[in-house]
Amino acid sequence: MGTPLRLKRTGAAEREVEIVSTSDASIVARIDGEEISAQIDSLTDGSAMLAVGERRYRIAGSKRADAILVAAGAMSAAYQIVETRRGAHHGGLASPTVDAPMPGTVLKILVEEGARVDTNDQLIVLEAMKTETTLSAESPAIVKRVCVQVGQKVDHGATLIELGPAPE
Repeated sequence: MGTPLRLKRTGAAEREVEIVSTSDASIVARIDGEEISAQIDSLTDGSAMLAVGERRYRIAGSKRADAILVAAGAMSAAYQIVETRRGAHHGGLASPTVDAPMPGTVLKILVEEGARVDTNDQLIVLEAMKTETTLSAESPAIVKRVCVQVGQKVDHGATLIELGPAPE
């Protein structure tokens, strides 16, 4: 067992989540002390089917800087990481691209090519299942290329923005 990972959903109470064990087809997690087991079946589009008891949910997720974006069934939410197991990120580019965490439609592009962005600056807004998700920079960077247009439909994993390292 690892150190618990603390997550907080915007507008909701802090939750303590600990991954107890994982395999290719299952996961056991402890959420606020309650142990939950689930079966996971990976799908070809990068999402998965999660079975908890008799209930099944289509899920997709993506990690961004200090947040985890999750879509499960009709629910989608961003969870801020309050406490993590690894050390803080020190310099460099965390990720060279901003990718769609789920299929959706581009609602807003909040940056232009050539712009300098800092950690957690908002870059783009997607709509999926009637819920808006704002994607932010994971680290200081320069926007090299905006790969989409407002109104464009995108698939899970599609590159939305390409980033380059920010000058020191």
